[in-house]
Amino acid sequence: MRSIYDISVKAALFDLDGVVFDTEPQYSIFWGEQCRRYHPDQPGLEHRIKGQTLTQIFDAHFSGELKDEQESITERLNDFESKMTFTYVAGFLSFIQKLRQEGVKTAVVTSSNNAKMQAVYASHPEFTSLFDAILTSEDFAESKPSPDCYLRAAARFDAAPADCVVFEDSFNGLKSGRAAGMFVVGLSTTNDAELIAPLCDLVIPDYRSTKLLNI
Repeated sequence: MRSIYDISVKAALFDLDGVVFDTEPQYSIFWGEQCRRYHPDQPGLEHRIKGQTLTQIFDAHFSGELKDEQESITERLNDFESKMTFTYVAGFLSFIQKLRQEGVKTAVVTSSNNAKMQAVYASHPEFTSLFDAILTSEDFAESKPSPDCYLRAAARFDAAPADCVVFEDSFNGLKSGRAAGMFVVGLSTTNDAELIAPLCDLVIPDYRSTKLLNI
């Protein structure tokens, strides 16, 4: 397994939910309501769909007889996201500021859409100043776990995959970073550390971790 000290970091690529913002508990509330409404026979389903895109959730759990409900669910989700609280994961702000001071390029690479990002910008006007690029679902053809999104982000900076670090929390996101050939840091904000460890080069609880001191 590679160490963080074995690479020369040119670009740090961050997922959004559960990585930049500690929003996963809020999504569990929203999807818990939807799952109890449409799938009362599958308790805990909201936890099993963590990290999946809306399309993936719809295809797996809201297709067939429930396909006509997708529009209503999307409207409720958009309304929910417009009222969400976006709290930075502990230590994130000081960590990313350190990266930028050292000349490391930074990007958000998220499956969220532009409508969701407008709510983020309204809540945090400083957000765009933290990143050199922001890639959303409109910017890539294939969703995670495909490596497409992270490879596109690296290309924005003319950086080789081996010179990039991916910060992820979901299984699909971790697989995406691994498939892109990048150093993968997993945050145990959404899933237990021992569960995501096989997909990571490094696991941290948040950005206060001493494991990141020399990045």
